[in-house]
Amino acid sequence: MEALGARIARLRAADGLTQQQLAERIAISRVALSHIEVGMSWPGERTVVLLAGIFKVEPPELVRETTYPEEKAERLPVVACRYTEVELQLRLLEAELARPTCEPATLAVWTARLRELLASSADAHERTLLKAAEASLRRHAARRT
Repeated sequence: MEALGARIARLRAADGLTQQQLAERIAISRVALSHIEVGMSWPGERTVVLLAGIFKVEPPELVRETTYPEEKAERLPVVACRYTEVELQLRLLEAELARPTCEPATLAVWTARLRELLASSADAHERTLLKAAEASLRRHAARRT
């Protein structure tokens, strides 16, 4: 049986996230995340659900065969949101750009949508993804001219 904190640390490292980055994404302090990872405290159900979403697994899957208390695991929802709005929009953009015909008007709509998402996003990771997508969109548009 794996310690839940060790599993969280392993998944975080596999995703290339620092403790600070992950803590910011789930709205807890880096110290609180550190305490979870070393087994000094248990994450609450809300935190488990948020972590599951970030790691793209369901909450019961995240805690299965770990040291997480069974009585807490029983209260977890079966599913969690796995994608943020930004991640969803970026996937839709990828699909749009993969189409053989992508009209200039469509590119203009996507440019505006990316700028709107960038203006409203407070997450540093998402802002980086949005800037990269905007640059990719500009390169795509340049190839079409």
